[in-house]
Amino acid sequence: METNGIAAIITGGASGLGGATARMLAAKGVKVTIFDLNAEVGKATAAEIGGRFLSVDVADDDAVAAAVADAQAHHGIARVLVNCAGIAPVMRIVAKDGSPHSLELFGKAVRVNLIGTFNCIAKFSAALVAAGMEGEEAGVIVNTASVAAYDGQIGQAAYAATKGGVVGMTLPIARDLAQHRIRVITIAPGIFLTPMLLGLPQAAQDSLGTQVPHPSRLGRPEEYAQLVESIIANPMLNGEVIRLDGAIRMPPR
Repeated sequence: METNGIAAIITGGASGLGGATARMLAAKGVKVTIFDLNAEVGKATAAEIGGRFLSVDVADDDAVAAAVADAQAHHGIARVLVNCAGIAPVMRIVAKDGSPHSLELFGKAVRVNLIGTFNCIAKFSAALVAAGMEGEEAGVIVNTASVAAYDGQIGQAAYAATKGGVVGMTLPIARDLAQHRIRVITIAPGIFLTPMLLGLPQAAQDSLGTQVPHPSRLGRPEEYAQLVESIIANPMLNGEVIRLDGAIRMPPR
C-alpha cells in the first residue's frame, strides 16, 4: 500500500511502540490520529508529528465510534489501524498473604487489551468498508500481542491470557475481512524499551537485555515501527502473528 497522503489511527500512540509507529508513519506522509488516555504526552507527540490527538478509552463502544468519526472528519478515511494500547498487570494467582488474584484486575486487562483491540478493529473496519475503497487493498490492521501469549511468566496470567486472545482472533478476523480487502497481522514483541522498562535502573535493563539471544539487548520501539512499515508494504502478509523478539523464550520468572 502506498502510504503518502493516507490516514492512519494509532491506539496507544502517545509513546512507546505506538509513539514510534506514529512518528514513522508521519515521516512517510501519513496523516496520523493518536488514540490514547495520556493527554499530556499524546498532545505533545501529535504536535511533534503534525498529527491529531484524541483522548479515547479503547474499550468504550461509543467513545471509539465517535473518535473514528472524528479522525475521518479531519484526516479522511483511515486505511491503517495499529493497535498498541494495552496494560501489563502483574499478580500471582495466590498472593503471599493468601489472597486470590483480583478478578477486577483480570477483567480490566481483558477489557483494555482484548476487548479494546477488538472494538477498534470493528469500528475502523466498518468505517473503511462504508467508504467503498477501490483497488487490491482497502486497508491494513496491525495488532500488538506479546511473547507472553506463548511464554507467559509467573504473575502474567491476566496479561498472557489477553495477548493470547489477540493471537487467537488474528486469523479469523483476517479471513472475515478478506472479502473487504483488509489485511490483519499481529506482532508479538519480546522485551522492548517501552516507558515501563525505561523506569527501571540501567543495571536491570542491561540484565533483561542479556536474556535475548541475538541481538543481546532490549528491542527499540523504532524496530517495532520498522516491522509495521514492512507489513503495510507487503500485500501477502495477512492472517499471521510475527514474533519480534531476538529469539528469546521467556523463563518462568
